[in-house]
Amino acid sequence: MTSPPTTTPTTTTRITPGLAGAPTEVDLVVIGLGITGAGVALDAVTRGLSVLAVDAHDLAFGTSRWSSKMVHGGLRYLAKGQVGVAHESAVERGILMETTAPHLTHPMPMLVPLSSSVTRLQTWMTRSGMWAGDLLRRGARTDAETLPKPRHLSVTEARSLVPALRPAGLRGAVLGWDGQLEDDARLVTTIARTAASYGAHVRTRARVLEATGTSVRLRDELTGATTTVAARSVVNAAGVWAGGLVDGIRLRPSRGTHLVLREETLPGLTVSVFCPVPGETNRFVMVLPQPDGTVYVGLTDEPVDGEIPDVPQASEAEVGFLLDVVSAAFSHPLHRSDVVGTFAGLRPLLDLGGDGDDGDGDGTRTADLSRRHAVLTSSTGVITVVGGKLTTYRRMAEDAVDAAVAAAGPTLERRVGPCRTRELPLLGAAPRAELAALELPARLVRRYGTDAALVLDSARAVSGLPDEELLAPVAPHIPVTLAELLFGVTHEGAADVDDLLDRRTRVGLVPADRELAVPAARRALEIAAPAVR
Repeated sequence: MTSPPTTTPTTTTRITPGLAGAPTEVDLVVIGLGITGAGVALDAVTRGLSVLAVDAHDLAFGTSRWSSKMVHGGLRYLAKGQVGVAHESAVERGILMETTAPHLTHPMPMLVPLSSSVTRLQTWMTRSGMWAGDLLRRGARTDAETLPKPRHLSVTEARSLVPALRPAGLRGAVLGWDGQLEDDARLVTTIARTAASYGAHVRTRARVLEATGTSVRLRDELTGATTTVAARSVVNAAGVWAGGLVDGIRLRPSRGTHLVLREETLPGLTVSVFCPVPGETNRFVMVLPQPDGTVYVGLTDEPVDGEIPDVPQASEAEVGFLLDVVSAAFSHPLHRSDVVGTFAGLRPLLDLGGDGDDGDGDGTRTADLSRRHAVLTSSTGVITVVGGKLTTYRRMAEDAVDAAVAAAGPTLERRVGPCRTRELPLLGAAPRAELAALELPARLVRRYGTDAALVLDSARAVSGLPDEELLAPVAPHIPVTLAELLFGVTHEGAADVDDLLDRRTRVGLVPADRELAVPAARRALEIAAPAVR
């Protein structure tokens, strides 16, 4: 087997599309480069394993880029009686926000309006839930400076925070706190880049044709060439596609849909608003302002049957439901024409049976399936990690690597170190006070942390262009810069326009903006081409 990689990170290692030069013998092969697969690669390589992590498409191609961009503290799971899942989520939220990725996360104030349509039971449950969430925070030892305590708001206070709230029948509000991501796909990319910096081979456009516990057969999607890689262990982290690689995995995907609005549709919105769903005691539609001038509205929980699509699509029924619930909470009703984009993701829920009903008569409702993850071993020895959620990716990865090392036997176990990711900052991470003091473009700091200087320096080196051109928005009202696009190619493995606009940046969430940004993406690919050959 290849020798263990270095345990000292470097910022020069890049993610590579295709299999040219990839190793043919490693300790661990990781299948899938969503949040969990990237996390497995980082966990394994920092324990001293040689790692090859592959994806048939790109980083964050699947469910990991379709989330609400939140770092959940587990409140919704506590309400369902899933205390262990709730505590785990709160602990992992604290790790992300205070240790591993403070540069990609920030505290998110969330306001629940208490209108005349909110019953006394709903009001009591909302207040109790917020305080229970604060107990979870304290149990997870997350500092109150990171996530303040909840409090009740008067009508005046509520409307000062959210001027667009409907005043009629408003009795006040409850203000709580949770975590918010700069962007889910950026988190995945940063984890993958961190894994590569420690020596992991991270390859996109590499499709798994066949897998066992000791080998995988791969096809380079750029050249069509096939190769077989020997491994001591193989981890399947393919998300909703995991069941197609091994036997014994029964998934029940559910679709979560979001809408994208312009910020001017709900003027003055500076906090997230959780709009109670009529007739439900613990269900809300979230209105989430984003740093790029958009607002996300979500989400739904709809069962999905049949073949898994590469890119799920929102249904018009879901769009209508979300618009109706939000319109009831704001002064001006939302219309279909206000929606400038939609996105939908499939949750890879493990079906362990249940007593509910999702409408297909087999007794399981997707909304009631546990969000707890599972680590399973197939008949051929492949370790599959499935279920869970974005916030708990680190714990999922730790459990998967533990299982993979155990399956490989005592020879590997004796030379593998303990999990390090609980205290291991991702590339660019630093305390928030240190980040605030950086004299660098605010957008770059927000998305790359202390690596903002690397982004700009590498863009200068590869392009020779002045800073004014590198840092200018690529199109009117689109804050993405040419420097980011160039870095996506030179350091983050972007191979085409789709990689740049749909995953390294999120311009593609608004189709009209995407069209305007295509020329800049093509220009970045052309400029950076000599540097990545």
